[in-house]
Amino acid sequence: MTPTPTQPATDVRATLAAIHAGFEATGYLCSDPIATAIFLATRLEKPVLIEGPPGVGKTELARATASWLGKPLIRLQCYEGLDESKALYEWKYGKQLLYTQVLKDKLGDLMEGARGLAESIARLHEFDDTFFNTEFLEPRPLLKALWEPQGAVLLIDEIDKSDQEFEAFLLEMLQDYQISIPELGTVKATVPPVVFLTSNNTRELGDALKRRCIHLHIPYPDALLERRIIASRVPELAEAMRHQLVAFVQGLRALDLKKTPAISETIDWARALLLLHAPALDVELVRTTLNLLLKFEEDIAQVDGELYRLVSAARKS
Repeated sequence: MTPTPTQPATDVRATLAAIHAGFEATGYLCSDPIATAIFLATRLEKPVLIEGPPGVGKTELARATASWLGKPLIRLQCYEGLDESKALYEWKYGKQLLYTQVLKDKLGDLMEGARGLAESIARLHEFDDTFFNTEFLEPRPLLKALWEPQGAVLLIDEIDKSDQEFEAFLLEMLQDYQISIPELGTVKATVPPVVFLTSNNTRELGDALKRRCIHLHIPYPDALLERRIIASRVPELAEAMRHQLVAFVQGLRALDLKKTPAISETIDWARALLLLHAPALDVELVRTTLNLLLKFEEDIAQVDGELYRLVSAARKS
């Protein structure tokens, strides 16, 4: 979509408000920086690099965008050793082998009337395009996203887990929304996908990748936003309990823990407290359900000594 620099500011504000409302309808509550990043990404046709601690909703943002835009979500999960064949395409070697056997059986008919080796080879070369065309191609996530006729949302998840070689391989696609396949030539998207890359900062990403992207950092939510998220995802939970729950989790995040509770874990805890029909937080209730928030025994042991203080502060919120 071509940017419109002369678009009135009132129209931009209305568009941002529509993005907020559209995402809220999908169950995702976005902040102003997130709404602005989505607006710019769709107008400028630039990928978005989302960084932040695990569990703050980076992957969920891509899902919500796909739902909001009404486009399919195509996900590529990154890992160490990921290469082109798993991310881009593979040839259907079994099918090619079968067709090769058929050709072998018909070789006599094919060569009938050929005069000399050069003409025989020329006839065989006529079949090169037959064996290397889209019929024998198995598209992987990157190629699927480029081929999607109405466009797609492409999520390249945890790019920091991939190797630097794979990161370099992505640059052509992120720059021009095209890829080069030696046997077929250049494949360019008719409708560029909306691309999200997520990173948990396990390694430093290259400058070339960052230059191609709109940078978006998603931190842990403040208490107000987290209460809104819980109200959206667990609407049956009483307001008083929602305030206590969020205040307690916010207190946990202020501690020096091995793994800080994520938003998804706050939601799980809210659902558990609802199932237990808990009217309010108390020390024993929190102690027996703390494993929903904390995933390391040393964190649970550390917090146990702080439970009375954290629960008392949460009940006063």
